Amino acid sequence: MSLSIRNQIPGTVTSVTSGEAMSTVRVRLTGGQDITAAITTDAVKDLGIAEGTAVKALVKSTEVSLATAAVEGISIRNQIAGTVTDVATGGAMGSVKVDVQGGELTAAITKDAVEALGLAAGTPVVALIKSTEISLSL
Repeated sequence: MSLSIRNQIPGTVTSVTSGEAMSTVRVRLTGGQDITAAITTDAVKDLGIAEGTAVKALVKSTEVSLATAAVEGISIRNQIAGTVTDVATGGAMGSVKVDVQGGELTAAITKDAVEALGLAAGTPVVALIKSTEISLSL
């Protein structure tokens, strides 16, 4: 299956905490960073996701926010450190590619945010992703 989602980072499930409707799945990305995905419990069962399962974490670029340092006092737990490799801006929006251990992320953010954060190739950043915005594939 081909997808328009460009952010696809491989990893391995390290734990699954199931609830009645939703489950949280911890994934250790190939580069060693941990993320959490919140997916339905039915999806966990249907896909056979368990500790040790190889998965890909999928995230739309519009769901990736960027900060110039780790952020405290926020409910977003997925904070992945990386370095900007490319910035392309248009009239209103920008596309920022970020090299992270084990892969690459693209963030679609406003041109104003690109300028305000001073983003350019070589800038260290932290990608922020809500756990509900991460999908998993086998």
